[in-house]
Amino acid sequence: MKKVNVVAAVIEDNGEFLCVQRGPNKYEYISEKFEFPGGKIEEGETLEMTIIREIQEELKMKILPIEQLPTVEHTYPDFQLTMHVFRCSCESRILELTEHISFSWLTKEELGSLDWAAADIPIVEHLLSI
Repeated sequence: MKKVNVVAAVIEDNGEFLCVQRGPNKYEYISEKFEFPGGKIEEGETLEMTIIREIQEELKMKILPIEQLPTVEHTYPDFQLTMHVFRCSCESRILELTEHISFSWLTKEELGSLDWAAADIPIVEHLLSI
């Protein structure tokens, strides 16, 4: 089974978290689901370098990783995912969607209202527990 190693950013500003919605995907189980933004680690990059680069590419935002949250291991039907998660701050809420179809800024209490990708659910649960 294919193994995928990625990072995800829990971007927080004024008590709200940035949630982004994936576009249509060949894998129905992640198609149009919400997620925390991020992406694949490139050779030679640290996790922090990757998350800063990915958020700049996907959202045109400048972020600062603050702390690493628990790593998520999730097995989808077609691949195994290891997701390194960082809580981040942002310079500005202004963003430009380059890969996602929508976004929302939600309070912790509102996070459960979205249809999350399965691998992101443990992150939501962690945020609700702190």
